[in-house]
Amino acid sequence: MRITLPSGTPAELATPEGTPTRGVALHPDIGGLRPLFDDLCASLARDHGWAVCAIEPYPGREDLPLEERLKGSVDVDRVLSDLAAAADATKCERVAVMGFCMGGMQTFRAAGSDRYDKAVAFYGMIIPPPHWSAPSRDPLDILARPEACPTLAVLGGQDKWTPPDAVEQLRALPNVEIAFYPDADHGFVHDPSRPAHRSDDAADAWRRVADFLA
Repeated sequence: MRITLPSGTPAELATPEGTPTRGVALHPDIGGLRPLFDDLCASLARDHGWAVCAIEPYPGREDLPLEERLKGSVDVDRVLSDLAAAADATKCERVAVMGFCMGGMQTFRAAGSDRYDKAVAFYGMIIPPPHWSAPSRDPLDILARPEACPTLAVLGGQDKWTPPDAVEQLRALPNVEIAFYPDADHGFVHDPSRPAHRSDDAADAWRRVADFLA
């Protein structure tokens, strides 16, 4: 169901039958909150017993064209605040943060907060492009901190947004686990309609995520 966070940002909240096993604050890909993510929240709640709350990355600008989203800046403070509010909305003691694509990049940043016990980033940018960068708050800076929560990074070997040198820098961090799929491109897990989707790799990635968050 749609809810409104204290900031005014729309969010989708899905809860399982009975008591949730954990909460998940979720950041969609650059396309934002839409039926794909409504369905994803519902399936994660149904299949895993999680309470899942997904935020809208562009509140008040939901009609912003993809071109402008790709070129525009990101408001790190607002996103992190909305993710924390989404965590609160799950009403769970244990809450993970999860994100896809651009949302994976923001998930890496959120991992530095003490709000989450785990983080799962699907093909998040490890080294953001300049217009999405935030000095001292970029993924490698945040994830190197001792207080960063355990993080699972789901990555594809053919993804231009996560080049090999960046993956190796991420792999060197002690608090980060990598689920790596050599033949996969960007976005291979969460959207079956994408040409990049790889059903076997996606199923294995979700298995790894479920084990990580258990």
